[in-house]
Amino acid sequence: MRERRKQERKSLMAYTQVFDLYGGFLLGYLGDLTLQGAMIISERTYPKDTEITLSLEIPELPNIKALRMTLPARVVWCEQDLSPQFFNVGFEFKEAPTEQQELIEAIIQQYEFRRDTPDYPLRPGMKK
Repeated sequence: MRERRKQERKSLMAYTQVFDLYGGFLLGYLGDLTLQGAMIISERTYPKDTEITLSLEIPELPNIKALRMTLPARVVWCEQDLSPQFFNVGFEFKEAPTEQQELIEAIIQQYEFRRDTPDYPLRPGMKK
């Protein structure tokens, strides 16, 4: 699939459940997140252009009391995960008001999986 994303997705280290707000069932778990959309790891497939109002359980965040965030979204892609019993489902948010964007940014800041390598001291005899 050709990469059309305008903003880099941030992989998260938080066990965040995502529900279909009106269906009341668990869609899956948040895999990554941007201000424009999210990828959810699910046990089922979803057809492209399916519209769902997502309800994200918000992980514990400093100075934030919200427990849940709802966002109308549509499925833009769905692919089998590396683990064949799961699917990765890409959602595009249809709208995200300022307060929800701030909440998304706080989630990313707090729970982003950092791929930076630590700056370990060199062992004797090693060159940088």
